Amino acid sequence: MFVLFLLLWIVFNGRVTVEIALFGVVISAVMYWFMCRFMDLSPKKELGYIKKGLYFLEYLLCLIKEIVVANLATIRLALTSNYEVEPVLVRFDVPLENDAYKFLLANSITLTPGTITVAIDGSTFTVHCLDKTLAEGIENSIFVKLLTKLEQA
Repeated sequence: MFVLFLLLWIVFNGRVTVEIALFGVVISAVMYWFMCRFMDLSPKKELGYIKKGLYFLEYLLCLIKEIVVANLATIRLALTSNYEVEPVLVRFDVPLENDAYKFLLANSITLTPGTITVAIDGSTFTVHCLDKTLAEGIENSIFVKLLTKLEQA
């Protein structure tokens, strides 16, 4: 937060001189001290927020990659004429306790082509997969692993 305050100070001033930088360091330090003292912020909590943000960024990049891979797999299923598609419903439990992370997992599954989250009952997910090959390993997918890591951070 200190660095953010200092960068905002420099941006709002429009130029960088020694006086502006030194005065900005003092002002930023006072504001950071005020936030730590009266707004329940600490360097430890701030590092935790940064860590969670990096884990969430990793999750988003993985989601994009999995959407692309699932798109290609679904296209392959649609264009293969000699392969008979076998839809399947899969039920599995997830170790997530936070409802927001369960919601994120359900939407991530639905965003990947070929799979749709049908129901969530507590920690049990019911997912419809276009083909049984898309259902393989869904209960311990990379989404579940990353969200568990994010929840524990």
